[in-house]
Amino acid sequence: MIPSLKAWLRIAPFLICAAGARAALPPVAMVQPVTTNYYGTPVTDNYRWMETPDSKPLAAWMKAQNDYTRSFLDAIPGRAALLQAIDQATNSTTETSAPIRAGGEIFYAQIAPGQNTAKLYMRNEITGKAKLLIDPDTFADAGAPAAVNYFQPSQDGNYVAYGVSAGGTEAAMLRVVDTKTGQDMGVTIDRVQGANDEFPPVWWLPDNKSFAYYRMQKLGPNDPATGFFEKSRAYLHTLGANPLGDGDTPLFGYGVDPSIPVGLDQDALVTTVPGSDYAFGELTENEGTDTVDAIYAAPIAGVMAGKPVWTQVAGKDDDITQIDAHGSQIFLLSYRNAPRFQILATDLAAPDLAHPTVVVPQSDQVIKFFGVARDALYVDSTDGGTSEIVRLPFTGASIGAPRPVILPYSGTVHALATNPTALGAIYTLEAWVKPTVFFGYMPGAGTSHNTDIEPPATVYLGDLTSREVEATSYDGTLVPLSIVMKAGTVLDGHNPTLLIGYGSYGLEIPPHFIAEFVPWLQHGGIIAVSHPRGGGWFGEGWHQAGMKLKKLNTVFDFIACAQYLVDHHYTSPSELAGEGGSAGGITVGGAINWRPDLFAAAVDSHGETDELRSEFTPNGPPNIVEFGSVTTEEGFHGLYLMSPYTNVRDGEKYPAVILFTGVNDPRVEPWEVAKMAARLQAATSSSKPVLLSVSYDSSHGIGSTKEQDNDEWADEASFLLWQFGDPAFQPKQH
Repeated sequence: MIPSLKAWLRIAPFLICAAGARAALPPVAMVQPVTTNYYGTPVTDNYRWMETPDSKPLAAWMKAQNDYTRSFLDAIPGRAALLQAIDQATNSTTETSAPIRAGGEIFYAQIAPGQNTAKLYMRNEITGKAKLLIDPDTFADAGAPAAVNYFQPSQDGNYVAYGVSAGGTEAAMLRVVDTKTGQDMGVTIDRVQGANDEFPPVWWLPDNKSFAYYRMQKLGPNDPATGFFEKSRAYLHTLGANPLGDGDTPLFGYGVDPSIPVGLDQDALVTTVPGSDYAFGELTENEGTDTVDAIYAAPIAGVMAGKPVWTQVAGKDDDITQIDAHGSQIFLLSYRNAPRFQILATDLAAPDLAHPTVVVPQSDQVIKFFGVARDALYVDSTDGGTSEIVRLPFTGASIGAPRPVILPYSGTVHALATNPTALGAIYTLEAWVKPTVFFGYMPGAGTSHNTDIEPPATVYLGDLTSREVEATSYDGTLVPLSIVMKAGTVLDGHNPTLLIGYGSYGLEIPPHFIAEFVPWLQHGGIIAVSHPRGGGWFGEGWHQAGMKLKKLNTVFDFIACAQYLVDHHYTSPSELAGEGGSAGGITVGGAINWRPDLFAAAVDSHGETDELRSEFTPNGPPNIVEFGSVTTEEGFHGLYLMSPYTNVRDGEKYPAVILFTGVNDPRVEPWEVAKMAARLQAATSSSKPVLLSVSYDSSHGIGSTKEQDNDEWADEASFLLWQFGDPAFQPKQH
């Protein structure tokens, strides 16, 4: 709906005010009620007009909102010193991620002290000599930083395929670099989207000259936005041919093989394993490999010729979340009849998952990941956030008994890198107050060794500590809660505390070191992390207990953790804030709707908030499996209950709220966050501010620079300390 001139004039005075002196009140969003009847339930939406594509009134209102927000945040006296401390902390550590072993090299992304973006490196496993391969800054346009979204080395390590995008759009261009010469191979294929940690879109074939890659369809000018992730295919590309990808042979996916049913919203991926004579076609959901609908296998020779012959290995009912291979044997991580996961195996010559070999049965621990090396199967599992790695050696055609890999200290493994053609494993280890260390394990060595990939942090951590506790939710369920603070903190109910929660997709916020939090902690603040249902702390059962009609369990678990912090005198409602990002917007938005009295402030970071409408965004259809659909009555009721925007109440005394969005966000539409801000501003009867912060050269946080991340955290922490009454963070007269 296009706003009328009369409605536009309602905003104009506030635009003028925002451009000059600071406004006493935020710019008012025009109200144009739209009522939709869902199965007999009328729902009125006052800000549906914000959903209009390329809406100039929305852009103007958001700009005025951002100016208004900056007029407060920039007037906080303590912000500059806090930002300086955050910069110092984050530049005292090195951030390394996504290690991959290939051709005797380790490939990884790293942000070193003094660097602003993650760069792509390779490091020889024997000599330890490192080499810079890709610096995304060379692709950056003025005002729009670039990022490497994903990378995949060829099996011999001579090439790397990688994706680079600008401004956090995640709209990556696929390129290839020669690792020996640094020469760009002239490949520029668009619409190849993904990320190493959730959906690697490129996989090399054993000739090391060709690869399979996932590509999204090209939308026409009249195609609906919801088709963005639909009709994907995996293609075959050979270096030296079709540099733009046009003319590449489709291998797998929508409409490729009539005998293989592929849904509109299923993502099609072809993966390979070094040393295996098979390639794998995977149909997944939500551009992630943790929800696999079907797995097919084809002899690698046919795939390389562009004529694969696929045989189904697993279906949706097999509940597979990860695969790897060793020779003709495929290993599968499954939660079928095993909510804490088990590892199954079957022979690819005659796959039979109706009668699989159970390689690692379910136990009290949650199996997170496994990797195949030349010598053994390595399995990473957790118990209450603490990791364990076990090694199952290959002895001919059989697998030996599991033996623990002795870890250097108690912590959490976030990455486990193996290669079926190489011995041993590389893994990371960290904790809430212990920075990441990359360790290498070789069979026969007995102990792990520090690889020195990640240099020691220089930030002082000697007086920081953490503890793991449990809060009791409304139905008696015990909810894990991590608490990080200075040792000796007095539990007198007067500690500035930020409670963070997520709780979707079976994903966790596991124990890990976050350098930018150190100044907050040294200032006397507490960081707490809730692990509610909907996440994966206790496996797939924990995830499913926070989905769809059960989504309010996530919200109530988060509230229970907040209440625990108050009841046990870590803090009080006057010094407690809740935060949720992305799908965590449902969590924190629901918490302030149900218990506005429990929080002094809340942070919605690029958050899902309007669940009745997000289904109709480009990223909406892939999320139906997690949240539900308004196209069914049951789905509507689940979404109606969980939607923070829909449940904001007029006249409620809401806490102070700051909401962050980026105009390039491809995952949560900026209008979704804008609608929540407008609704809260109109509804709240408290005198506490509701602020909307808009970034114009970033998006969902993925691909943001260190500087952007530090600035946003300085804004957030300053806002919270202001609301907690810290004298050093009270804005100058406004």
